[in-house]
Parts: sequence; C-alpha cells; structure tokens
Amino acid sequence: MKLTGPLERVLRVMTADPSAPHYGYDLMKAAKLPSGTLYPMLARLQQDGLVDSEWEAQREDAGGRPPRKYYRLTAEGLRVARLELAQAAASAPARQAGYGATRPAPGSTR
Repeated sequence: MKLTGPLERVLRVMTADPSAPHYGYDLMKAAKLPSGTLYPMLARLQQDGLVDSEWEAQREDAGGRPPRKYYRLTAEGLRVARLELAQAAASAPARQAGYGATRPAPGSTR
C-alpha cells in the first residue's frame, strides 16, 4: 500500500475508533476530502480486503434520506493501517528536517 496524504488522513480517522462504523460523508468531513478522492480509495481498500462495508437498513426516521453505506476496517486492515501510520510517523522527523533531500554542498556553486 502506498500511503498518500489523503489515505493517511482516512486511516487516522478509522483507527481512532476501529470498531466504529463510518459512512462516506462522515469520512469526507473528518478527513477533509472530496467524494471523488474518498470513494475510489474506499473501493480499493475494500477490494484489497482492508475495509468491509455494509448498507444500513432503511429507517422510518430518516426523513427520506437514502440508506448510508458504513465502512469499517477489517482485522487485517487495522493491522496494516497501524503499521503504515507508525512508519509514516517514524519517517516524519527525517522528512521535516530535510534528510534525504538533495541540496548543494556548502560552498558549491550549484
């Protein structure tokens, strides 16, 4: 899995309470992502077996709102998400300090 910024935000939301189901709009708001970014990402995670989804039953008190589709990390998804987030956190100080970036040597004319 390639941990992009948007994917990292979604995984952080979902791992904050792994047992809680999240519906799309809830995830869009929490991760600050547009639907065109979020839903393809959720589809890929589901295809990879890292996320399960389930439609809610139609409720009488929904006021005509269509049923929501809820997403939840699978056990494997939670394991992979925690691993990826830990690796991202471990490499963040190095990225922030500029390690690995190519810079001209001190005194060079480049």
